[in-house]
Amino acid sequence: MTALETVNAISWTCRPTWKRASVNTLWCLLGCSIGDLGTIAFFQFTGIGWPTLAIMTLAIINGLLTSIALETVILSRQMELAAAFKTALGMSLISMISMEVAMNVVDVLLTGGARLTFWVVPIMLIAGFITPLPYNYWRLKALGKACH
Repeated sequence: MTALETVNAISWTCRPTWKRASVNTLWCLLGCSIGDLGTIAFFQFTGIGWPTLAIMTLAIINGLLTSIALETVILSRQMELAAAFKTALGMSLISMISMEVAMNVVDVLLTGGARLTFWVVPIMLIAGFITPLPYNYWRLKALGKACH
C-alpha cells in the first residue's frame, strides 16, 4: 500500500486518536518551544546582531534538542535512561521540524525578523501545534506509533 493509499484508507474522524495526537503534539510543542523561544529571546535581549536566518536556524536546532531532552526525561519514567534517550532520538523528526519551521515562519512574517512580542508568541504556538497535528494523527492511526 502506498503512502497516499494509507492516508486515504484511515479514518480521519476518530476522536480518541485526535485526542492522543493532540496530547503528543502539545508535549512536543512544550519541548520545542523552550529551546526555540529561549534562543530568540536570548538574541533579542542581548542585542547580538546575528542575521535572522542564523538565529532561526539556531532556534530550530535548540528546539529539537530541548524536545528530545524533555522526551528523554518523560520516557525515563517508563524505561532505562539510555533506552529513553534512544527512543527520544528516534521520534518523528518530521513532526518536530515542521513545528519548528511553522513557528519561525510565523515569527518572521508577522514581526519582520527574529522577535518575540506578547502578541506573536500565541500565534507562533498555534501554528506550531496545528502544523504537525495531522501528521501525528496519521502516524498513530496508520502506523500505530506515537511520538510520545
